[in-house]
Amino acid sequence: MKTMILFNNRTIPVYLTDTNKKAIEKLSDVLNRKVTTGKNALKNCIRSLISVEIVGSEATLHSLYEKDTLTISLY
Repeated sequence: MKTMILFNNRTIPVYLTDTNKKAIEKLSDVLNRKVTTGKNALKNCIRSLISVEIVGSEATLHSLYEKDTLTISLY
């Protein structure tokens, strides 16, 4: 399933394996928190975020630059 979220005034596609609304809410919370408190590698990934893929309790953040792509835990 594909859905869209609004983050940093950009629309970002989110791909889910199932329709878990809590995962989308957790993703927004985690991204907002990590923008301010995360390590530099994570901040760089979030700044150039182009899409997110959620599988189970993990989110893969796909960045504009392939080397910045990361996987984070939502829970």
